[in-house]
This record gives sequence, structure tokens and C-alpha cells, in this order.
Amino acid sequence: MTVFSLDPAQTAWCEELRTLAEERLRPLAEKGGPGHVNRPLLAALGELGLLGRLFGSGALDLCLLRESLARGCTEAETALALQGLGASPIVQAGTAAQRERWLPQVRAGRAVAAFALSESGAGSDAAALSLAADRTSDGWRLTGGKCWISNAPEADFYTVFARTTQGAGARGVTAFLVPADRPGLTGTALDMLSPHPLGTLDFDGVPVTADDLLGEPDRGFRVAMNTLNLFRPSVGAFAVGMARAALDATLDHTSVRTAFGGPLRDLQAVSHQVAEMATRTEAARLLVYAAAAAHDAGEPGVPRRAAMAKLYATETAQYVVDAAVQLHGARALRRGHLLEHLYREVRAPRIYEGASEVQRTIIAKELYARPTQEPSV
Repeated sequence: MTVFSLDPAQTAWCEELRTLAEERLRPLAEKGGPGHVNRPLLAALGELGLLGRLFGSGALDLCLLRESLARGCTEAETALALQGLGASPIVQAGTAAQRERWLPQVRAGRAVAAFALSESGAGSDAAALSLAADRTSDGWRLTGGKCWISNAPEADFYTVFARTTQGAGARGVTAFLVPADRPGLTGTALDMLSPHPLGTLDFDGVPVTADDLLGEPDRGFRVAMNTLNLFRPSVGAFAVGMARAALDATLDHTSVRTAFGGPLRDLQAVSHQVAEMATRTEAARLLVYAAAAAHDAGEPGVPRRAAMAKLYATETAQYVVDAAVQLHGARALRRGHLLEHLYREVRAPRIYEGASEVQRTIIAKELYARPTQEPSV
């Protein structure tokens, strides 16, 4: 296999996933309420063995999984991805006891995970977080707040990033595993454009001990960034899945919808628009695969390639979904239409896990940091 193609087994698996998403997972998703954790959907993802594929199978496998699910059921894709994002720090830096306690529950869809990094004043500038972890005789107490946290306040545990050393920037951040039933931990749901659950968390002297550490004190920012480097290409895969779903719908619609004496596809303005949508989607898809393969191979430049994949794929998906809505006309704006749903879903990925502007900053920083090369003759 090269990064530019999939072997027959991978292609068959992707089609199987898409069918599962459409036939088994979408009905469960439709029964759930927007803005709330859909536990029956998570349980089904666990029963199908899909949550187990989140851990240990590599970034490319994760991208194929997210893209395929997104084509058939975005809610299922997001539920799966949030489990991975919240639990990946445990896989990466957790103790044997933490792994034994939580990972089987996550894989089965019985425990809901959440990744608690962002704050109201520390979103794109994640190193500026201010949730305080103050030393006590037996550990720390967490005081402050988190905002824009997916699965909050309904998660069963949170991977929380707090400041243990003031004035140290990224070097003074520590990662903790905090069960939702800890005293002093409360949360509030936010009413957002995107349908998945999102909320705030309030920490009023929440106690944590050395047993709750994920990795070493003051080394938690690396845990966060390693998690994001794994998941950023797969955010791009989610976006590609949405773009492909919008493109599929557009091909069907423009083939049967008639105007000016024939199907829409016979109009050059329409066919050229569809060609542009398809070309950008394929380019995004290949960029995502290349970034994921580079991550799995341990190649240099992974942060830059992950940033490129997320940036281009999410911006492309926004373009493709918007163009699909335009070609469908008013019918695409009706509540419940696939494209109305995708139009709401596609906006958030350009912001979360590092906004597009942050991705451009990462890319430029890495480009300018390259070793000086002799000019070619």
C-alpha cells in the first residue's frame, strides 16, 4: 500500500463501516436528543467493536474509521471520536490501574470520556490555561473553569489539564484523570449550533492525588499535544466524510433534477461546480492519508503534516457542503434534510482542536524552522 491508495481489504472495510453507519447507527442517532450524550449509540459502537479500534491501530486506521462513519452517520462518528480524544491520554500516559479501571469501559461504550483542555480565555492559545492546581498535603486542588468541553457535563470522567506552576507557560501544565463524581466538580450544558454535547466545567477545590496523574507533573502539555497530533488528521477525515456525503447527495440530485429542459448536470455551470467539489475532496482525502501514514511511520514533520491535513480538509468540507446546498436550492435548508444537518455540523471542525488560523501558524513555524539549505543550482 502507498499513502495514495487503499488495498482491497481496506476499501471493503470502509464500505462495511458506511453501511453499518447508515443501517444500524443512524436509527439510534435519530432517537437521541441534540446536545446530549447518546448512550445507546455509544453502546452499539462498543458492541460492534468500533470503539476498540480507537486504540493501538494507528492514525490511518482511525482516519478510515472516522471518514467512513461520517459518510453514513455524523453523530456516530462524533460519539466515537470523543471517546478516543478523552481516553487517548490514558493510553499514552496512564498508569496500569487507570488503564484497567477505565479503558474496558470506554471500549464497551459504558463510560463516557471527555478531553478538558480549552478555557474561555485559553482556546487557541492552549498554553495560557489558568485552571489552577494548588498543592495540598496529599495532592492538589483544582480551582477554576473549563469551557467548550465536548461531552460535558455528562461524561463519566475527564482528562483535565491544569496549571501546577505559575508563569511557566506550557512547561507548567499537568494532566489529571478526574472522575465526574469528584466533590466540587459541576458543569453546565451549552446550547450550540452543532448537535453534539458541549458544556462548561466548574472546579471548586476538586481534590486530586498522585494516583490521578497522567504522566509527570508539569509535563501535561506534551500529553495534550501528542493527543492532538494523533487526532488532528482524523478531524480532517471526519471533514472528508462529510464532504463525500454532500458530494454523493449532489451527484444524485443534479442527475434527476430538471431545469431549462434537462437535468442540472447538463448545465456547464453545474457540472464544473461538481467537478471542483470532487477534486478538492479527493485532494483533502489524500492529504489526510499522507499525514496519518507519516504519523504511524514516525516520520519527521508530523505536527506540520497533521496541521495541513486538518486545515485543508475542514476548509474544503465547508466549501463542498456550502456548494451542495447552493445546488440543491431551498430544499436543502429544510430542517431534517441531510445537507441542513451537514451545514450545521461542518462549521465547528474549523475551530475545535486548533482553529484554522492556529493550523496556519503551526505550518509556517515549522516551515521557517527547517535547516538552512544550500540553494540549488
